[in-house]
Amino acid sequence: MDDYKKIRVLYEKKGRARYISHLDINRLMQRVLKRAGLPVWYTEGFNPHMYLTFALPLSLGCESEAEYMDFRLTEDLPFDEICRRFNDSLPEGIHVREAFAPIHKTAEIARADYRIRLQAGCGSEMLKKSWDAFWGAERIEVVKKTKRGMQTVDLKPEVVLNGTAIEEDGLTLFLSLPAGPEKNYNPSLLLDEFGRQTGLEPREQMLRTRVYCKDGSEFR
Repeated sequence: MDDYKKIRVLYEKKGRARYISHLDINRLMQRVLKRAGLPVWYTEGFNPHMYLTFALPLSLGCESEAEYMDFRLTEDLPFDEICRRFNDSLPEGIHVREAFAPIHKTAEIARADYRIRLQAGCGSEMLKKSWDAFWGAERIEVVKKTKRGMQTVDLKPEVVLNGTAIEEDGLTLFLSLPAGPEKNYNPSLLLDEFGRQTGLEPREQMLRTRVYCKDGSEFR
């Protein structure tokens, strides 16, 4: 029987923390776990180290309310105690929202929801009209890097537009995109093509809000 407890934490990454790379997040979390005094399980062998895994690493510059990290403890601790110790040691912009025992495997991840705020000098109404014209096209083709090299893909059947909201100084999009080990689309693919076709080059503020499994359930 395994002598460790599997733990998954759900954390958010916002503000200046959105510019911390995935590699640096890994290093940061190792330091935080040590500082928090959590009884972390280490691998055995010549070079023992913490066994940390991250589900669906975030693109640099994107904020998120749905980041996940798995690790193992050598003894039982209440989940709220794990959260407290983390948050007492984490830097500004990173906050653990919840700790729990993992339910799903990362291979089950299929989609992610995003809230994307666009701002451009043309004004909110014109930005909305430009988006509607862009999104109304039958096809939205982009060139995407894949394991087989650069390929042209049609984003229209892959991206779900769950709604839009006109703001005082911009436009907010609510999008769902494929995510996970089988197919993973960065929202920037769509937004870059929008900017290329319209010439607007809007400023973007992207926030990942949810991650879902193939059966439609929220990743846990």
